[in-house]
Amino acid sequence: MPTALVRRPGPRLAEGIVTHLQRSAIDVDLALAQWESYADALRAAGWAVVEVPPADDCPDAVFVEDAVVVYGDLAVIARPGVAERRPETPAVERVVRDLGYRVARISRPGTLDGGDVLKHGGTAYVGLGGRTNGIGIQQLANHLREFAVRVQAVPVERVLHLKSAVTALPDGTVIGWDPVVDDKEAFAAYEGMPEEAGAHVVLLGGQHLLMAQSAPRTADLLRSRGYEVTTVDISQFEKLEGCVTCLSVRLRG
Repeated sequence: MPTALVRRPGPRLAEGIVTHLQRSAIDVDLALAQWESYADALRAAGWAVVEVPPADDCPDAVFVEDAVVVYGDLAVIARPGVAERRPETPAVERVVRDLGYRVARISRPGTLDGGDVLKHGGTAYVGLGGRTNGIGIQQLANHLREFAVRVQAVPVERVLHLKSAVTALPDGTVIGWDPVVDDKEAFAAYEGMPEEAGAHVVLLGGQHLLMAQSAPRTADLLRSRGYEVTTVDISQFEKLEGCVTCLSVRLRG
């Protein structure tokens, strides 16, 4: 059974860092209910859900994907580009160790957020921008060399993370929302979607996708192509530049 790591939103969620959006009010109780629905959707799709211990002093800790990049049996502990987020990583490291993963780390002066790493078909596209630097990308490439992974840097200037702009469908097509994709030519196959949230899919297995409820036209488009699409409301996390991918770490091994 595949496993997904999640992390419960804390009481300081409304203080989360906002970079490309204007700050708006967060309903913390609603956010918790939405997070629980998200975890339930993973369970309903056959995933075992493992909670990383909460980090109540870290407002952005719910975006657990940023703390680690997993490939095969190796967990690369990130070094977030914002110093305030670095205390999020030790508990994530303990959990992946307990699950049997080998551990490597991004080290100073490298920075890397997991949300900048899009893995598919033996390639890791890594966003080079405000949160992840070139040294961090090179360190990740060194860690993944044993898996013969091709690591490709992709510029990220218009959004927070690479996976804020693009994700990949099961067939390897990279989908995005054109206004925030800096370099469409970086990807072997790229297609623009009709809504910003339509750029974000979690692959649940087979042809099953998890998407945000805020992209109904994209969901209908993908259903018309034979995909099974489950949608969840993550409106409170979208106000903090979050999306369906960053609320979990999917462990497929």
